[in-house]
Amino acid sequence: MKDKIDYVLDLIKYESRVPKKFLKHLSGTDGVYEIRVSTVFSNIRIFCFFDEGRLVILTNCFLKKTQKTPKKELDLAIKLKKEYFNNKNSKS
Repeated sequence: MKDKIDYVLDLIKYESRVPKKFLKHLSGTDGVYEIRVSTVFSNIRIFCFFDEGRLVILTNCFLKKTQKTPKKELDLAIKLKKEYFNNKNSKS
């Protein structure tokens, strides 16, 4: 499982165009993306966002057990993104 996650993260890091199979923008989230890692046993989702177009900030991760993304997990990712930029802007 770790190797598969490393593969997808490297793909995002080095490729200029990442297929939606691995990285998908979540509409209505103001810039939150979902990294998708599928294994034989489970589907892993990692929420993230970009800072200045280059830096990927990973917020939270969960095992996806249903078709629908849990609202609690998505709300946490949005909250962490807001906190990140609030802290960054207050230091400037």
